[in-house]
Amino acid sequence: MRISGLALVLYLSLVLNPLAALADDAVSVMSFNIRYGTAKDRKNAWRKRKELVAETIQNRKPDLLGLQEAIDFQVEFLAEKLPEYTVYAVPRVPGKGGETCAIFFRTERFEKSDQGTFWLSKTPDEVGSISWDSSLPRIASWVRLKEKASGQELLYMNTHFDHQGPTAREKSAKLLRAEIGKLAKGAPAVLTGDFNCGEGTEPYQNLTAGPQGLRDTYRELNEKHDLPNEITFTGFGLNPGTARIDWVLCTEEWTILEAGIDRHRGKKDRHPSDHEPVYAVLEIASGE
Repeated sequence: MRISGLALVLYLSLVLNPLAALADDAVSVMSFNIRYGTAKDRKNAWRKRKELVAETIQNRKPDLLGLQEAIDFQVEFLAEKLPEYTVYAVPRVPGKGGETCAIFFRTERFEKSDQGTFWLSKTPDEVGSISWDSSLPRIASWVRLKEKASGQELLYMNTHFDHQGPTAREKSAKLLRAEIGKLAKGAPAVLTGDFNCGEGTEPYQNLTAGPQGLRDTYRELNEKHDLPNEITFTGFGLNPGTARIDWVLCTEEWTILEAGIDRHRGKKDRHPSDHEPVYAVLEIASGE
């Protein structure tokens, strides 16, 4: 049997790289705490690293991007640098200048059918509300998207848990899991964020435990615990944390193709932020 050159190339690509056939159906997700832009970080100030932040995102080319600590002028800068994305961002405190959990999604691929933001508190619909031992108002922003080519719907949610209150983190995790269940309405869902806690903690268990628990994309593909190499808070390389606190979680409908920590650096080993971005590549359900 004779095989044409093109057919042979296609055959070998499928045999040697079985995921290649899924590339057009894959959804690339990125979560990135970009460090709030008004911090007095001297050599790591926003103005000195903003181009590197944009470059890091451009190199990864995510379909879905969740930012944490993104202030309005940072969102505006990145929206200008990334015109291929539609942006949804609501400040956690009313008024101009507050931090957001901004969501960017690729306009060419998705259309938005719904959006919303709720506060991580006992009264999630109350703007600016704080509960438990949280040090600040905390939010989760979400969008419901439809893939234009297939009509497949999905829910994407992005959040940032409190850095001081352990009870707030535990309660926030329970709230998010309940809200995802209501908002997804049976569609595949993805949750990204800076959760300010590691694996084995109560918030992590609240999100992932049980038959309907969310899946930790990184841990499913990286079974071996490899601290300190898995630490995602680096403090610009000066004061690293002790855990992997930034996650991409997903519901059971997804196939996880890739998941990792993006350690892109600039000149002289400059870090784009005090957190490493994390990413996952997921196979979207066919909708059949």
